Amino acid sequence: MRYTAKTLPGTAPASKPSHHSAVIIWLYGVAMMVFTMIVVGGITRLTESGLSMVEWRPLIGMLPPLTEAEWMRVFTLYQATPEYIHINFDMNLAQFKTIFFWEYVHRVLGRLIGLAFAVPLFIFAWRRMIPQGYGWRLIALLCLGGFQGVIGWWMVKSGLVDNPAVSQYRLATHLGTALMILGLLVWTILDLQDGRAHHPGGHLMGVMGLLAITIIAGAFVAGMDAGKLYNEYPFMGDGLVPIEYGELGLKDAFENPASAQFHHRLLAVVVVLGVFSITRRAITSGLQSRGYAVLIAVLVQFLLGILTLLHAVPVSLGTLHQAGAAILLITVIWASHGLSRKA
Repeated sequence: MRYTAKTLPGTAPASKPSHHSAVIIWLYGVAMMVFTMIVVGGITRLTESGLSMVEWRPLIGMLPPLTEAEWMRVFTLYQATPEYIHINFDMNLAQFKTIFFWEYVHRVLGRLIGLAFAVPLFIFAWRRMIPQGYGWRLIALLCLGGFQGVIGWWMVKSGLVDNPAVSQYRLATHLGTALMILGLLVWTILDLQDGRAHHPGGHLMGVMGLLAITIIAGAFVAGMDAGKLYNEYPFMGDGLVPIEYGELGLKDAFENPASAQFHHRLLAVVVVLGVFSITRRAITSGLQSRGYAVLIAVLVQFLLGILTLLHAVPVSLGTLHQAGAAILLITVIWASHGLSRKA
């Protein structure tokens, strides 16, 4: 028998309101965990902790080292990595435990998210509590989450070979996938809570696309530590454009730190203007709370970006800036969903 979204096993043919409420609460919880994961991922990156765990043990990796012998084993593995050899050669075991902590929390949280999504999904499907038409969407999210774990290890491996730094391309892929999962979760919650919306198009899709590109550009800035250059605003040296701009040709936007920072700055301004237009549409459409929420989110995020740059990306401001990107994405989706329903 061939199943469609309407006949998927575990999809309720006529779901009860209580079923909707249970699924919504579950997805809210998962979305909050994904948001936390994004924040912890930012801390892991900013504290340069991401290469401290050189093993990928999906099944037994939930347990941290419990004995001094096990700590020495994982520390010895780290001592063979390019990061230790070229950068942290004077690091002792106590210092290693600090960076290990953040990467460990990041990985364990990823596993917990997988369990928090997969187990209730199976239960809801078995009890036929999944609202009609949402089965395949939830399965797609489950697969995307599993794929994200693979991307995370693929990213870490790039810093364990020769160069003691993860690839900015892989970092951007990892962050982009995390935000895609968060965005799909939020849109699904809103579909269940407020009613299905049309797929955003035209203006709304343009602003959402620009925001996505801006966040990915920020990942390239982080991947090359470009935020520690030109710690001034709005100028970059003697002008608005850095003197290094264009030096690497076609790869310039992705491998030239100064150019990456310039593009992130420029895109941020365009996003602010785009969000202003969403705010105006939302307010004139009777969605005042959504309009003001997205306006506040973009202004706070823009200010955080400037402060983070001026202070050369301290962990505190860098973490807030990454969290702000996720919050801005959520508010833009919230406003866009409401406007798409009114279209």
